Amino acid sequence: MASKPLTGTKVLLMLVAFFGLVIGVNVTMMKLAIATLPGTDVDSPYAAGLTYGREISAAQDQAARKWQVSAHIERSTDGGAAIRVEARDASGQPLAGLKFGGRLERPTDKRADLQVELAEAGIGVYRGNAASVAPGQWDLVIEGEARGSRVFLSRNRVILN
Repeated sequence: MASKPLTGTKVLLMLVAFFGLVIGVNVTMMKLAIATLPGTDVDSPYAAGLTYGREISAAQDQAARKWQVSAHIERSTDGGAAIRVEARDASGQPLAGLKFGGRLERPTDKRADLQVELAEAGIGVYRGNAASVAPGQWDLVIEGEARGSRVFLSRNRVILN
């Protein structure tokens, strides 16, 4: 049985097919990567840069207050999470009358972030619940407000099983 000779046309078609396949896979992977994660932490780096000085000042003010704020997350059997925040001033007295809010942020996908409303359950104790929290790594962000301005911000990495 005689084999067909390898001609220039066959080699050209094989090269075009090979590189066409490689380029097609690269384009597909690039589109999927861009659609799933934009690669930015903030929507507008320019706007974030303009507020950078205010963030530094707010962090210095927060450190000067010397508040002691602790948070605890407890998983329930139905997949939810209960968050408890306890806030005390520099002398150890409970902080009442603040408005605390929380967020569970997925480090890899902002679309999975969950808002958690924290209500004052006692003097200086704030509680809230989040339903359907997937297991894995989360960032627990706690923000405290007084008279319409942010007076406390905390970000901690937690692992929920």
